[in-house]
Amino acid sequence: MAANVNGNSAFFSVELKFEFQFEKQGCADRVGQLEWLFMPRRPQPRSPAPTGAEIDDQARTRGRLLETAGRIFAEKGFYQATGKEICRRAHANAAAINYHFGGIEGLYAAVVREAHRRLLAFDELSAAVASSGDAESRLRAFFTLMVRALTGPASSSWVLRIIAREIVATTPAVESIRSREVLPKARLLRQIISQLMGLPPRHPAVARTMLSVFAPCFMLMVGDRRLLPRAFSGLGLRQADAPGLIDHMLGFTLAGIAGQSAE
Repeated sequence: MAANVNGNSAFFSVELKFEFQFEKQGCADRVGQLEWLFMPRRPQPRSPAPTGAEIDDQARTRGRLLETAGRIFAEKGFYQATGKEICRRAHANAAAINYHFGGIEGLYAAVVREAHRRLLAFDELSAAVASSGDAESRLRAFFTLMVRALTGPASSSWVLRIIAREIVATTPAVESIRSREVLPKARLLRQIISQLMGLPPRHPAVARTMLSVFAPCFMLMVGDRRLLPRAFSGLGLRQADAPGLIDHMLGFTLAGIAGQSAE
């Protein structure tokens, strides 16, 4: 009987000692957790700001992508071009398009905006027209900038072909320039024609005259530069020919307006 008591005592002693040590260890773990929660944090090291050389390199990469994409989109169109080919020909990382433009759709929209900026930005056109005198002088300024742009260096680059593609088969990218370039230019011309005709800006005759003004400009944008001189013998499309084209377009438009007024 005594042996049993001593044996039970030993068992209980071992069990209590084990539970005490377990509880002690658990308490220490919880204390450690609390200390970890409330201990002051060391500031995490931040990524260093890009250096001037890195910023320049990123700008060059973006520029190469834009220029290369312009040539490829002009050649193949948006739906046939691939980001893989653009990056390969631009000597850029495969992820560069997403990094700089958010995807190929953003790249194409940037190309369309750049094409309009290089050909004739609205700000440039607006400033030239505003600095002119009467409505006839403003119309001359309008034709001057348009014709010089269409016979200048941009006419032989991808710029004009991108714009021509958007005229013939518009893509969603036109939304990126509709409110900033296309509609403001149309409103500017509408105001000039309205004043020349002495009619309200929304008069149907004003809209028809605007169409007559834009039509030769669209022809110069869309038409093949090798075919046009053959189809229209004697037509010059070099910068030296710009003054003659400007005088013709202006005189033709004014004569048309005068003819409508006489009716």
